[in-house]
Amino acid sequence: MAGPDAAFWQTRFETGTTPWDRGAASPQLLRWRDEGVFMAGSTVLVPGCGSGWEVAELAAAGVAVTGLDYAAAAVDRSKQHLAERGLQARVLQADVLQWSPEAPVDAVYEQTCLCALHPDHWTAYAAQLHAWLKPGGQLLALFMQAAAAGAPDGFVTGPPYHCDIHAMRALFPSSRWSWPKPPYARVNHPLGAHELALALTRL
Repeated sequence: MAGPDAAFWQTRFETGTTPWDRGAASPQLLRWRDEGVFMAGSTVLVPGCGSGWEVAELAAAGVAVTGLDYAAAAVDRSKQHLAERGLQARVLQADVLQWSPEAPVDAVYEQTCLCALHPDHWTAYAAQLHAWLKPGGQLLALFMQAAAAGAPDGFVTGPPYHCDIHAMRALFPSSRWSWPKPPYARVNHPLGAHELALALTRL
């Protein structure tokens, strides 16, 4: 496959080479939680859950949350984090391009999965996100803004892969998703880049 495979991510987590990890949940997830975006009892997926900081915060808020990750080491780390806080959530090792939930969910929290996938796989992943959600469900997305030096010459470099907002409009078209109006909140990232935070509604 194009881009990093499961072995790449397994090595990253086994060696602790995870410079994107804040050591805590994203401040944007906490803002959305405090604004009541995540309702207790609602069903939420967190693809590419990594160390599980966001999974734990959602579980603590009473959300029925399922974390997904490609790497077994990430799944283990997420489960350990949950156990340390005495929280319950499902965390599964899964390929997001193949996996499907038992039933459509209320929301997907997309922070680290899209920018970790090579753009060759973005169309398939976007179709998965649409299929995972109930009509009216929300895709709570943090689109990574991390254009590399070679981008003006056409090089595709990552991870993280730059999620240009124009590309995101094409990937999540208005025929399938309702977009909020800009400007979008900027969230500083540990890698020195930033993310654009927005909530898309599945049509």
